[in-house]
This record gives sequence, C-alpha cells and structure tokens, in this order.
Amino acid sequence: MSDSVADLHYELQRRLHDIRARAEALSPLDIHARMDAIRGTADRAGLHAMEGLAHLSSQLALLPGCRVATHACLDHAAEALAARSASEREAVLAAVAARLH
Repeated sequence: MSDSVADLHYELQRRLHDIRARAEALSPLDIHARMDAIRGTADRAGLHAMEGLAHLSSQLALLPGCRVATHACLDHAAEALAARSASEREAVLAAVAARLH
C-alpha cells in the first residue's frame, strides 16, 4: 500500500473512531454531516465500499433509531476500508442491512 493510500486509510479511521467515541453526544445532523464528509473523501479516493457505507450511514443518521444504525455502520467500517471491488461493497452493505433488520 502506498504512503498516500495508507495516510488516507489512517485519516478515515481516525474520523470514524472520533464518531464512534462521540456518537452518544453527537446530534443526528452532526453524524450525518461527518459521515457525508467521509463519503466525499472516500468517493474521491475511489474507495467505493467506504463511500457506500458512509452514504448509507449519513442517510440512516437522519431516521429514528439512528444510534443503532450508526453503530451497525461503524462496526463494518474496517471491512469497507479493506474492500477492493464492487461485489465487496455490496457485501458490506448487505451485512449492515442484515444487522438492522
């Protein structure tokens, strides 16, 4: 993994850890904004699974039960960061959906 990719992964992991650590204190709008910022970064970097997970999480943050959904999404973030294909993206999103239903 090149240094720039490793740096990007570290930055995204740091942001995700910050959300996880502060999730109870953050409002749904704060969670939405933070996850949408992660989504944008992941999208620009071509991290499709992370982009999809962050997009889903940002949308779920605005719905009732957002704390449960946020934790479910964050639990799959490491898998999303490691994913390399569109099928892996779908697998990560399916795993989150299965946990929520």
